[in-house]
Amino acid sequence: MADKKRVLRSALSYGKLDRDGFIHRSWMKAQGLPDDVFDGRPVIGICNTWSELTPCNAHLREIAEYVKRGVWEAGGLPLEFPAMSLGETQMRPTAMLYRNLLAMEVEESIRANPIDGVVLLGGCDKTTPGQLMGAASVDLPTMIVSSGPMLNGKYRGRDIGSGTDVWRLSEDVRAGRMSASEFFAVEAGMSRSRGTCMTMGSASSFAAVAESFGLALPYNATLPAVDARRQAMAHLTGRRIVQLVEDDCRLSRFLTRAAFENVIRVHAALGGSTNTVIHLLALAGRAEIPLTLDDFDALGRDVPLLANIQPSGRFLMEDLHYAGGLPALMKAMQSLLHLDAPTAEGRTLGEIIGDAECYVPEVIGDLDAPVNETAGIWVLHGNLAPGGAIMKPSAASPQLLRHRGKALVFDTIEDFKSRIDTPDLDVDASSVLVLRGCGPVGYPGMPEVGNMPLPRKLLDRGVSDMLRLSDARMSGTAFGTVVLHIAPEAEVGGPLALVRSGDEILLDGPARRLELLVEDRELEERRAAWERTRSDNGPTRGYLALSARHILQADRGCDLDFLRGASGSTVERESH
Repeated sequence: MADKKRVLRSALSYGKLDRDGFIHRSWMKAQGLPDDVFDGRPVIGICNTWSELTPCNAHLREIAEYVKRGVWEAGGLPLEFPAMSLGETQMRPTAMLYRNLLAMEVEESIRANPIDGVVLLGGCDKTTPGQLMGAASVDLPTMIVSSGPMLNGKYRGRDIGSGTDVWRLSEDVRAGRMSASEFFAVEAGMSRSRGTCMTMGSASSFAAVAESFGLALPYNATLPAVDARRQAMAHLTGRRIVQLVEDDCRLSRFLTRAAFENVIRVHAALGGSTNTVIHLLALAGRAEIPLTLDDFDALGRDVPLLANIQPSGRFLMEDLHYAGGLPALMKAMQSLLHLDAPTAEGRTLGEIIGDAECYVPEVIGDLDAPVNETAGIWVLHGNLAPGGAIMKPSAASPQLLRHRGKALVFDTIEDFKSRIDTPDLDVDASSVLVLRGCGPVGYPGMPEVGNMPLPRKLLDRGVSDMLRLSDARMSGTAFGTVVLHIAPEAEVGGPLALVRSGDEILLDGPARRLELLVEDRELEERRAAWERTRSDNGPTRGYLALSARHILQADRGCDLDFLRGASGSTVERESH
């Protein structure tokens, strides 16, 4: 005897033959939907962060139509709904401030509405993490289609990378090696199509996370945004999400500890963004997976850099795709991965990458011939970072990975900008630039200002890198010897608040040490004085006040403390 067909979640609204069912169906029919779409077929929500204020996501309305094609074709009912769009390049004070607000919106939108599965459409840095965090707290069948990287930038016959070359060329202008008119001429060729940064920035890094988790179809991370094959991928995703609903294959099936380990190792081999650390810690908290900051160091220690992509390498995302994409990179490191991990596509990770090939070894290395022996995320500890701090060694200068120098302290980003180019600044190449007041509470929102521009007087002398420390983040497109996410942050009384200009700081990257070379008694006296003089109580209303009171520190993912864990998908009460 055949098994009784499972009652879908949406049937609790659309399947009722009573007044409540009348209400749910009747108002939906105002959109031209025929009677038989409410016959028990899976209802697929398409969570879209499309916005003209988010250039990376500006084509997602079109992508949504291709997802709908696949859903209709597979016998489902696609219903698109909007979610807050977080444009990293446009939002102030920082898009990161609103990641958790997006996650709240997505969670409640999914839970409150009669849908059986969801496809998340995102791209720009904080949209996909926020969407996935929200979806994890509901745990319905879930897939992701990323917006995809834009085409390679072009300027005077050479490729240029978004973000990475902005930082590099801006320093050239400040050092007098490039004119302002030349710099602004680059602008027209930098962003030649829709899509995210075509470097291994935060958006590309998290698109790779989605693919590594098995939540997106193969090549999601690398197919250019404007390539017709991304539209085809969206179509196939629409088909596949219907099958996941019919199989009751929920998001939690893919968010396992083994899958997180795969993702962290792949991310290390890619030279992925430091921002991913915060997002994965927050996601693990939602999915109730044991994951700590130190896991990123432990899991990435034996992983070399395999992707020769800016900012850690030479090439761009378009090149990575033509070289074989993420499947080829994972094939090159398969001995380090859990190959039995399931994927939403239906095959195991090992089966997906089994036939993958690398077509351009210069772009994708292997374990025997990596792009760089040093990769991943280093997690530093010491009296300056009792909760930990991170750095990306593949984007740093090797000679600065061990360094001792005197601190030059800036209390705010405004303080930094007002003083960094003054001729009488007391700084030399051995100095350690220290920026504070830029953490999740202090800014608020933890902006991408950790890759501080170098002092003009040192640029004039040919200095190209310095050790820089902060409680801020930096763009995944950025580079340099930069220590980030120092926890606890200065604003909540972390040791960073106690540093004074002239103090010696020791970085021993290979030993994972970050020390303020000041006696404990002196630090205790400074702490007592700081507590007496601190007077700023922060924001008093709205979401900013909520965030300031409840946000966790960087070593715990910067989620809001009351959002860790899950509430599930069940809603008992009716609306009328």
